[in-house]
Amino acid sequence: MAANGASCEQPQRRAVAKDKHNGNSADSSIRERRQKDKDERLSLVLWRRPVTTLHYFFLEALVKLQEWTYKLWQRRGIVFLGLVLCSFFSLAYSTEGSHQKYVQYLEKRFFWCAYWVGLGILSSVGLGTGLHTFLLYLGPHIASVTLAAYECGSIDFPEPPYPDHIVCPPGSGMEESISLWSIMSKVRLEACMWGAGTAIGELPPYFMARAARQSGADPDDEDYEEFEEMLEQAKTAQDVVTRAKLGVQHMVQKVGFFGILACASIPNPLFDLAGITCGHFLVPFWTFFGATLIGKAIIKMHIQKLFVIITFSKHIVEQMVSLIGSVPRVGPSLQKPFSQYLEAQKGKLHSAGAGKPASENWLSWVFEKVVLVMVCYFVISIINSMAQSYAKRLQQQRHSEVKTK
Repeated sequence: MAANGASCEQPQRRAVAKDKHNGNSADSSIRERRQKDKDERLSLVLWRRPVTTLHYFFLEALVKLQEWTYKLWQRRGIVFLGLVLCSFFSLAYSTEGSHQKYVQYLEKRFFWCAYWVGLGILSSVGLGTGLHTFLLYLGPHIASVTLAAYECGSIDFPEPPYPDHIVCPPGSGMEESISLWSIMSKVRLEACMWGAGTAIGELPPYFMARAARQSGADPDDEDYEEFEEMLEQAKTAQDVVTRAKLGVQHMVQKVGFFGILACASIPNPLFDLAGITCGHFLVPFWTFFGATLIGKAIIKMHIQKLFVIITFSKHIVEQMVSLIGSVPRVGPSLQKPFSQYLEAQKGKLHSAGAGKPASENWLSWVFEKVVLVMVCYFVISIINSMAQSYAKRLQQQRHSEVKTK
């Protein structure tokens, strides 16, 4: 009896082992296929396959246009209400009357706020650190206002031309009237709008991870794959960066609103996975977005704003220029263009836009070229991303056709 039982158990064990082996082989083949598809998609870039990349980009743009048109048709009531409001504002804008000064004020404020919100969204969309548009746009704007405030002795710059150009108001020159808080209040609107834009930019990864968790789908996103690998290696992770990201993830998951607020309130490059973390663990939308908005648009922006204003205050700038000149060999050659640039800016502030334009400084030339390169890189990355998205559609369609056969 025991021998018969043992002989019966052996085929069963072999069958279980065979099924397990087949399952591992199937999983391995699926992983290999996914990796092969991913490598094929990543090869779709303009500098490798320009014709195919542009072709797929236009096809994906058509697909997105159809999807957005369908979504707008589903929400046609909201669209109709928006069109009615736009028609009302258009009528108020084109009709002459005493209300025009209010309309022009609202128009200027709206486009000014939309500009900074858009730059904030560009900073964090795609899970960026949010530093590039701050360094290229908001930081220099705060610095120019700070330098102008100390030079003019006032923050009441005439409008126009402010904020496009800064000109000292007539009769200014009382430097003692300038305080740190007055400069902060001058740039508070644009700083808060930029911070609100960075908070809005964290929403796409949140919705992507939330939809993936609810539907059980496996989105092909590099940051989401990094997040899943981090969760799998949570117990064995040894490097500092992974452990720090895990610490942020645990704080966001366990503490909730105040954990998200604490992580969003400081310049934190590890916050890039916060949207995915909150979406994956199904954190409520208003808990995530409310804490992110308060942290980025109010708390963090005041910290960054304070740092820039202190750095570019008059006495510290003069000390920095003198320190540059004290550098052996290259110091005097670097000090000269910085001094010329500062003197040119001071001359512009008191010229009220009159006279000949100052000669272009190599620092401003370099800054313009850096901005141009950043914009070109952003456009190229959009084209590559949309082309790879269309290639993914073709791969999914091909695999579904194979399964149905």
